[in-house]
Amino acid sequence: MGIHGVVTGDQPGAVAMATFREMRVHEIVEDGSLSTEQKIAELRDIESEARGLQRAASESPMGDDDGWQDELRQVRFALEKLGAKEPRKGAATL
Repeated sequence: MGIHGVVTGDQPGAVAMATFREMRVHEIVEDGSLSTEQKIAELRDIESEARGLQRAASESPMGDDDGWQDELRQVRFALEKLGAKEPRKGAATL
């Protein structure tokens, strides 16, 4: 198996590609040198970037599946794991 794949439990030998963001989210959560607040701040940055890319993809005439929903789900799961509270939604929030 290459360094970019992870074995899944679905099928023997099946490989799922981990995206850069998924790998980065895991690194942040597991980084013992960062405080919980620092981890949450870094994950919020990734979440914000993924939301922006998702919005841009939704305006594109390309396919419906932009792939960013899975990215956001991974970030939200990591934030929940760290006990992060949902930020207050303002008028500019989608």
